[in-house]
Amino acid sequence: MDPLTPELEHFIHSLPKAELHVHLEGAIEPETVLTLAQRHAMEERLPARDAAGLRQWFSYRDFGTFLEIYMVIQDLLRTREDFALIAYENGADMARQNICYRELTFTPYTHVHFQRKGVRIEDILLGLEEGRQRAKADFGVEMRWVFDISRNLSFPDNGMLRYDPEPGIRTLDYALQGRDYGVVALGIGGYEPTAPGRYFRAVFDAAQAAGLPCVPHAGENDGAQSVWDAINLLHADRVGHGVRAWEDPTLVRELAARRIPLEICPTSNIQLKVYPAYADHPFRRLDEAGVIVTVNSDDPPLFNANLTQEYRVLAQHFGYGKSDLVRIARNAFLHSLAEPGTKARLLAEFDAWVAAQETGKQEAAGV
Repeated sequence: MDPLTPELEHFIHSLPKAELHVHLEGAIEPETVLTLAQRHAMEERLPARDAAGLRQWFSYRDFGTFLEIYMVIQDLLRTREDFALIAYENGADMARQNICYRELTFTPYTHVHFQRKGVRIEDILLGLEEGRQRAKADFGVEMRWVFDISRNLSFPDNGMLRYDPEPGIRTLDYALQGRDYGVVALGIGGYEPTAPGRYFRAVFDAAQAAGLPCVPHAGENDGAQSVWDAINLLHADRVGHGVRAWEDPTLVRELAARRIPLEICPTSNIQLKVYPAYADHPFRRLDEAGVIVTVNSDDPPLFNANLTQEYRVLAQHFGYGKSDLVRIARNAFLHSLAEPGTKARLLAEFDAWVAAQETGKQEAAGV
């Protein structure tokens, strides 16, 4: 694969970006992990005491290792100040990549109940709000939150033997409580085969009745039926991942006809063995079939990727040029869940940037 030209590298970096599918806990950089561990005298939980060592630990090997790392990071988050820190540092990362807007998935139930750390939902909401407002003031970036249900915590027997509705009900309560703090949607994540979407229909019915958008993960580690359930049972305004929809041509046509966007994370899909290589990934085929596609980074440090690199993947592996990169970038702004005024401003700024690129190109050509 030929390297990108310096001009295209510069274009990708400069392109104003929005990101709709990234997990807050999975986006914490090793340096911040060290800060949190030192703050709580929990360095013994880490396999290294420097950022370089932690980056080696973060290198993805298998799903079990991924979950181990993820749960250690979650356990380090214990106070309002911790949540403010990770939100603020996320804003700094956005500024470095020229990401103007992010919707970050966050799982409050694991912090308030599952890990029994004494954290209250009020601590989380106030901390996240403090961090995102400081980031907005310092970097000019916008962050919103998707509170998601952990599928598998709803099945304490680790199988479809007994469904516990409490994690879903609690998470919806927290999401509704957080609307004044930037929460814009209810999501659901986790291992789909042992926690199918149909069990969560009632809580997503309640979310829709409350006017809260629904953005479930589906079609990642389970097939097309999981996506059907997301759009027909869980009221999906967007589908997280959704790539396994390609296995059902009728579903692909349905997604295109109903204009339901997919939040696709190519590198994550390769790292988690959803597809063996980019050549096997259906991103471009879904796009050419008329499905609305967006590109996202999922858990950036854990997959040694970020959103800027995902745009490089679109260019190098899927053959996209500048005009298509602009179109896909605009999809993310257009299908965000930002309030109407913020969305209109971001789209206007994006379109002005694109127009300025065209003007500059014409001037350089002497037109």
